[in-house]
Amino acid sequence: MSFLSKIFGDANDRYIKELMPIVQKINSLEKEYEQLSDFQMKDKTDEFKKRLTAGETLDDILPEAFALVREAAKRTLKQRAFDVQLMGGIILHRGGIAEMRTGEGKTLVATFPIYLNALTGRGVHLVSVNDYLVRLHSTWMGQIYDALGLTIGCINHDSSFLYDSTHTNKLEELDEKRDELGSFKVIHEFMRPVTRREAYLADITYGTNNEYGFDYLRDNMAYSVDQMAQRPYHNYAIVDEVDSILIDEARTPLIISAPDQDSGDLYKTFSRVVPNLVENEDYNVDEKLKAVSITEKGIEKVEKTLNIKNIYDEGGVRFVHHLEQALKANVLFKRDRDYVVKDNEIVIVDEFTGRLMPGRRWSEGLHQAVEAKESVNVQKESRTLATITFQNYFRLYDKLGGMTGTAITSAEEFHKVYGLDVVMVPTNKTMIRKDQQDQIYKTEAGKFKNVAREIKERHEKGQPVLVGTVSIEKNEMLSAILEREGIPHKVLNAKNHEKEAEIIAQAGQVGAVTVATNMAGRGVDIILGGNPPDSEEQRKAREAGGLHVIGTERHEARRIDDQLRGRAGRQGDPGSSQFFVSTEDDLARVFGGDRLKSIMNRLGVGEDDVIENRFVSNAIQQAQAKIEGHNFG
Repeated sequence: MSFLSKIFGDANDRYIKELMPIVQKINSLEKEYEQLSDFQMKDKTDEFKKRLTAGETLDDILPEAFALVREAAKRTLKQRAFDVQLMGGIILHRGGIAEMRTGEGKTLVATFPIYLNALTGRGVHLVSVNDYLVRLHSTWMGQIYDALGLTIGCINHDSSFLYDSTHTNKLEELDEKRDELGSFKVIHEFMRPVTRREAYLADITYGTNNEYGFDYLRDNMAYSVDQMAQRPYHNYAIVDEVDSILIDEARTPLIISAPDQDSGDLYKTFSRVVPNLVENEDYNVDEKLKAVSITEKGIEKVEKTLNIKNIYDEGGVRFVHHLEQALKANVLFKRDRDYVVKDNEIVIVDEFTGRLMPGRRWSEGLHQAVEAKESVNVQKESRTLATITFQNYFRLYDKLGGMTGTAITSAEEFHKVYGLDVVMVPTNKTMIRKDQQDQIYKTEAGKFKNVAREIKERHEKGQPVLVGTVSIEKNEMLSAILEREGIPHKVLNAKNHEKEAEIIAQAGQVGAVTVATNMAGRGVDIILGGNPPDSEEQRKAREAGGLHVIGTERHEARRIDDQLRGRAGRQGDPGSSQFFVSTEDDLARVFGGDRLKSIMNRLGVGEDDVIENRFVSNAIQQAQAKIEGHNFG
């Protein structure tokens, strides 16, 4: 602790202390609210609405509203919110970002401010990262709002629903199933298909950032109010995984476009020319800036191949543009890292979560250049009709709140861009996870060999292991090594969110080995011993050391690494984490890995030898900080 902090106290601690009287007020109402019948609880919602109309503010009724939601959650989910969850809810209601560790129950936290703000009748949006989580959370948490007399809409890519407990005639049986599996399995029977407009007119709407943004653009292109889906104003939104949406994807443009001219043949021509060019002779690559530039010698070689005298005279800017995009597609964009080929189409892979993003296309002809490179059908270029970035879309809301396990490293960006302050909420139980020093290897082959050895040792003593990789390609490479070693394991490649969530929910089972891309860090809790919990299995998993997380490479964003680490040690459980790094990894290589490798060679470090060096780890963290600054700058 610094000298000044000792005198004036920590600002975050002061803020948390200020919330305590409100939390105590909520707690003091618990006994009274336990006496209410189910009908009286719904009547409370009407009472609150009348009091707001009569001039009371949301802050005035906050303690009573939060106490009511806690009671509804006890009756429906069989979960009682902890005091720290109530604090998180107050922070979200005040338009702040609540940083809460993995496993602290953020999904339940959001229900408190959502219910309170929905009482105004102006609509509340919960923003999640994918369609599966939207369906999961609206059916799981929907029972709380339903018990209190509010309506819940759910927006997916090609469908929309309203939560409706009367939609099924097997209510009791399904309710039991949801109590047991609702944290990772969607019970679809509670969802009734409706129009998009009806889903948006519900008191509360769950959806993804993509769907909210695209619906906003479509509404702006509508000819009449009847064709619009969203309400005419943006009242209040809570963004789950706020760092991913408001920082990592902040400047990602959402684009609605129409087909334009067809240049398919040109893309194919240049995709055949580019592989003959030689790096550092015909073109130069700047990996830090992710840019590629063609040299004079390269231009001459292309002209000779195409049998033209001067590319600028005969093809103009258009030919040069096609050449640059073909070069970029060939050199900078790698299959099974940046994209996958699926059903004869190029599908982009989200670099931060490893999830596939169907429907998204790179702009300025880059997508067509990649299509030509992979010999799939080259689609027509498109003309932009409407566009907005996430940064600009979320600024439309009158009030915005967010929650994540990793926001403090981006606190400055959140404050400057969105006017949002980050508050770290203490954990319900003390965290005892052991974060071990990075292990650094000379080569990637040596690194993966030792990762496999580490997994085998821990698997044999019954410890559950979760391994995070940065790409589908590395995922499959490690899986092949584990197969050769005879280690049973599950592989997750972000291709089926629902099925994979069910697998990740079981990653805490005794002796389980789960290999996953970055999406493993998001959305679903890993409970020791498996899910639903079994006390005997939990005891065995704890005795084996709890969940051990292995990162096989440092990611560009520190938060992604922290999210992976955060899978272990939830709710005071034992657990550990460690990153394995090599000088050949992308991040290390771009930021001075060659220099480090030559030092290792001079010291006679072998392929299997490991270095645990704080200086190297710090250098990698500085590189991550530089890249994060670029995303926001």
